[in-house]
Amino acid sequence: MKTYKLASIALCVATALQTNVATAQETQKKESVLEKITVTAQKRTQSIQDVPISVATLSGEQFESIFSGGEDILALAVRVPGLYAESSNGRVAPRFYIRGLGNTDFDLAASQPVSIIMDDVVKENVILKSFPLFDIQQVEVIRGPQGTLFGRNTTAGIIKFDSVKPTEDFDAYGKMSLASFGTINIEGAVGGGLADNLAGRFSFLSQQRDDYIDNAFSGEDEALGGYDELAWRAQLLFTPIDDLSMLLNVHGRDLDGTASVFRANVFTKGSNDLNQNYDRDSVFYDGNLLSNGFDNNPQEYENLGFSLKVDYDLRDLTFTSITANEEADGFSLGDVDGGAGSGDTSIPGFIPFTAVTQDKMNDLEQFTQEFRIASNYSDALNWQVGSFYYDSSFNVTSIDGFFGATTVFHENKTWAIFGQGTYDVSDKLTITGGLRYTDDEKSLIVGDQNVNGFALVIGAASVQDYDPINVQDEQVGYELSANYKLDENSSLFARYANGFRAQSIQGRDVAFEGAPSVAEAETISSVEFGVKSDMLDNSLRLNAAVFYYTVDDIQFSAIGGGANSVSLLNADKGSAYGFEIDATYVVNQNLVLTGGYSYNKTEIEDNSLSVFPCGANAEFGPNCTVTDPMTNDNRALINGNPFPQAPETIFNFTARYSVPMGDDGEFFAYTDWAFQGKTNFFLYESVEFQTDNNFEAGLRIGYENFAQNYTVAIFARNLTDEDNVKGAIDFNNLAGIMNEPRVIGIEGKISFF
Repeated sequence: MKTYKLASIALCVATALQTNVATAQETQKKESVLEKITVTAQKRTQSIQDVPISVATLSGEQFESIFSGGEDILALAVRVPGLYAESSNGRVAPRFYIRGLGNTDFDLAASQPVSIIMDDVVKENVILKSFPLFDIQQVEVIRGPQGTLFGRNTTAGIIKFDSVKPTEDFDAYGKMSLASFGTINIEGAVGGGLADNLAGRFSFLSQQRDDYIDNAFSGEDEALGGYDELAWRAQLLFTPIDDLSMLLNVHGRDLDGTASVFRANVFTKGSNDLNQNYDRDSVFYDGNLLSNGFDNNPQEYENLGFSLKVDYDLRDLTFTSITANEEADGFSLGDVDGGAGSGDTSIPGFIPFTAVTQDKMNDLEQFTQEFRIASNYSDALNWQVGSFYYDSSFNVTSIDGFFGATTVFHENKTWAIFGQGTYDVSDKLTITGGLRYTDDEKSLIVGDQNVNGFALVIGAASVQDYDPINVQDEQVGYELSANYKLDENSSLFARYANGFRAQSIQGRDVAFEGAPSVAEAETISSVEFGVKSDMLDNSLRLNAAVFYYTVDDIQFSAIGGGANSVSLLNADKGSAYGFEIDATYVVNQNLVLTGGYSYNKTEIEDNSLSVFPCGANAEFGPNCTVTDPMTNDNRALINGNPFPQAPETIFNFTARYSVPMGDDGEFFAYTDWAFQGKTNFFLYESVEFQTDNNFEAGLRIGYENFAQNYTVAIFARNLTDEDNVKGAIDFNNLAGIMNEPRVIGIEGKISFF
């Protein structure tokens, strides 16, 4: 595998370096004005200041710096106001939240209210959402319900990734960094005209890190924590006539690494501070003794996909077709209890029983087809109509050291028709309205259960028979918005939108002698008001929005308890209100500042809803300090609690200062900081399982030469080496999931034109 990766990298780099076409760019004098940012949040290219939606973007140095230390897609968390991400599945299966709305379910079949769209294709399954980010043109975070413009509807919002597309003009770049823990990142791309009316682009990313965490139980040094990942993308753009373009995108991924590292008893009951059991560089794992030769939380995944986008310009109309298919397979294994042994012989701290689980994703296939027709009128009215079809199937096999193996088969089919129209009432006022109809069907079939399980042998479990589960729903959603220009540089907007997330089916509990669970569809109603303004002679951009939403029959996942179950449930209602501020200030030609802040107050509204908290069941009480009212059978009443994994506040800022060096270059220093406010991990509230005031910082210092198009820099991620708790495992002991350590490195990049 490594030989293949190195050969692929060498070929790409050689292609770029051997090309004779390289044009030096003339150094241009910087101006102390804002850069114009365009977005496609409404499926047409517009200035971000003209879109009546709360949108934030990441691109260029601001984006690249976040990922300079080998980070995965989770690095986007708290880098945009209102956006959060976390995972208990390592570098796959990320869970995203916008304005507090997300899903904490760790199952590979979990549905999420945040939609990920990469190069116009929805990535619905959690494995597909983790595709590595490289050669990215721009990221757009579109807050609030979406559905009348995009193929897949979403109740929370969209994170939209657009890669650099092929053009007739040659360009290429190569980038490499060396950092702590043997981290090596190599990224590159080459593109240009291949023949008449044919252009191509190939880009790749190779990320490697050595294992750096010792397994103190088995005596293995540097046993886990590393990864080896290769991802690539090949694009062909064919334009046989001026009005027709066909873009083929083929991409793949190969990951061999470590799943999440769980750390037993790192909290002392009654406190959420890390205790003496926490050691970033070591764990006590005995999972290798119970997992048929797999040890130290391994993780392997492969993904291959393609898409074909066709745009045909019919003068006043544009027809668009997007056909895509994704396939993926892989597995993760976790020593879920986070330690070794059980009872009196456990370490570190008390571990009642050993828990080791492996989840395999087999034969994931996702097919999508989207058609759109959009007007190109020069009149006041423009519109778009479209249809969308989605078909996904896969099976998940869960292997537990006690119960054995269980396989469940999932299938989801949905189709929708949608449309949106925009009318310029005057030079100042624009009105937009949209409508969507969606039909969604899901099914679950339970396969063989408890195959060769020890629990079956000793009579502690039995093979169970479950009837197939089929659910279906259809709903109509709509939105209405208005944008009013106060003057050339500022505007006000208002937007109302509603939508729904279809029923969800959870089958993971079958692996532990539990029944599948179903959550009914949820519906959201959202209203927001905002202002967008460029001020101070076009040097300060200030965008802000306030919002309020309610979700009827909101879907939640009750995770943990005495059985470590994963059960879907509906609360009567969930509500949230808050605001976001995004700002950019060009102080002068040498100093640029950006900042963002969000406040998000979420609340579960259900007087009777209760869940088993940390280690509790009807017989035994919780092993953490629950602050909610408790029922007689040890369940926590969660009415009034915040949504899980929904930071109440997010604050981030960046600063870039540069000093000219001769006529051709500059020295620069760039820093970015991200702060995360109070965050509750689970549906119930406890002293141990919440955090506040987490932060991480980055620093990048280097030299950029404009004439020769190269950059060299030193960098640091998690600059102050913070130990931040990102999640927890609450059924067995007081286990935590931590952030990555400080990474320091050097990088270089060269571009060719």
